[in-house]
Amino acid sequence: MKLLTPELRFALRANDIARRAHEAKGEGFDPPPVIKLFNPLGAATWLATELAEDGDALFGLADLGFGCPELGYFSLAEIAAVRLPYGLSIERDLGFESNLPLSLWAEQARRAGSILWAETLIRRAARPGALPNSPLPDPDKG
Repeated sequence: MKLLTPELRFALRANDIARRAHEAKGEGFDPPPVIKLFNPLGAATWLATELAEDGDALFGLADLGFGCPELGYFSLAEIAAVRLPYGLSIERDLGFESNLPLSLWAEQARRAGSILWAETLIRRAARPGALPNSPLPDPDKG
């Protein structure tokens, strides 16, 4: 599977350019993740918001499955080069969409201990019948 389509590459580059413009004006920039990459045989998950000019360095939230998701840069080439058993490789979640800023994802993933558990909590909070503007569930309380 191709991890980045031309459209996704464009959106990630646009976010990088927008972040630079915001920083030049002393403003913050907190877009939602554009893509979610994952290990189909493990817990490793990445949410990316930006792609640097080099076409390789993605910025976002990285979770290698050790309970401590971190914001930072990671290499698209390194992720694409990972070879897993059974001929598998890292995949892009084709159904992933989010309108929540990366900072919220990071906060929830850190509290929950993983991006995957944070995603579950965020989905639960967005279900019909959930109170509007209610805080996300506390992962420590199930």
